[in-house]
Amino acid sequence: MSDNPINRGLPPRLEIIEQDSGKLCANLTGTWNLRGLVVAPELSRKISACLKTDNLQWDMRQVEVLDSASALILWKAWGKKMPVDLLLRPEHQCLFERCLALKIPEVTQASSWHIGRYTSQLLVSLRLQLFALVTLLGQLLLDILYLSIHPGSIPWSEISITIYESGVRALGITALVGFLIGIVLSYLSALQLKMFGAEIYIINILGLSVIRELGPLLAAILVAGRSGSAITAQIGIMRVTEELDALSAMGISHSLRLVLPKVLALIIVLPLISVWTSSTALMGGMVSAQNTLDISYQQFFVKLPETVPLINVFIGLFKSAVFGAMIALIACHFGFRIKPNTESLGNETTNSVVAAITMVIMIDALFAILFMNMGMP
Repeated sequence: MSDNPINRGLPPRLEIIEQDSGKLCANLTGTWNLRGLVVAPELSRKISACLKTDNLQWDMRQVEVLDSASALILWKAWGKKMPVDLLLRPEHQCLFERCLALKIPEVTQASSWHIGRYTSQLLVSLRLQLFALVTLLGQLLLDILYLSIHPGSIPWSEISITIYESGVRALGITALVGFLIGIVLSYLSALQLKMFGAEIYIINILGLSVIRELGPLLAAILVAGRSGSAITAQIGIMRVTEELDALSAMGISHSLRLVLPKVLALIIVLPLISVWTSSTALMGGMVSAQNTLDISYQQFFVKLPETVPLINVFIGLFKSAVFGAMIALIACHFGFRIKPNTESLGNETTNSVVAAITMVIMIDALFAILFMNMGMP
């Protein structure tokens, strides 16, 4: 059996003893270590009760073993200060000196001050990002002015590549989503129109909702999630591999070679993608209307131009062009914010997609209010 005093020592004890002078003394004895405190949970209550007694003297000279954990517990119970009449062994003095030098952070609950500080920081960050986005837009306008004077400097190859990546390669997914949305919208509308005997108005509902709202909005959201994230990641990779620094060293404008081609390409591509998505959505709606309401394809094609004024097509194209410009600007903005590490690359790419989709929905709501009285039959 081991002769270690920790193993053969007495358990920790705390007793209140009245001295000859009539003064109370808290007498600590035994082995005060973490194991002893675990098996004697009542000590915490005794220590708390002793703190309520005024002019109490603490005597620790009979403590056999004192570890740092027990010393820290006693020191915090004493209010993070040494009692005036503390009696202890010299070898235990160093443990409390460490506690005096130790700075333990206080755990505070969330308060209105913290919420206000977080809100102010969020507003400052939003203001700085808006300022950077406006600066990027201003530089873009200067580049357009420069290219109008020097048309030979137009980056046709970059614009062509972006058109192919963001437009041609997105035809499949936009067609599938548009077709399915058309089927769902037509089927749900048909269930309600059957109740009132107004099946023919399915053409009005599909035409206005798809051409004016859903087509441009779906195309913009898909392009924001697909092409917007790709643009942000591309610029971020150029930051990580120091290609942006190389362009600056060669005197090549980031805005002219990276931002302008993507903005112009999405302004061209997104209206076309919007028309493509609206067409597939109408096709899905026609298939569903023919199966559920027995409305023929010929009747659908004849009735559609009568129920949907042509101005709605132009409203959808205009909205799509604005969506494309905003998606490209936001994607480039967050791409230039990426720091040369992989964690920043993932975070800013996510922020780019979220910000672009949010901005698209906000602009669509604004256009819905502005064009509220236009294009209605």
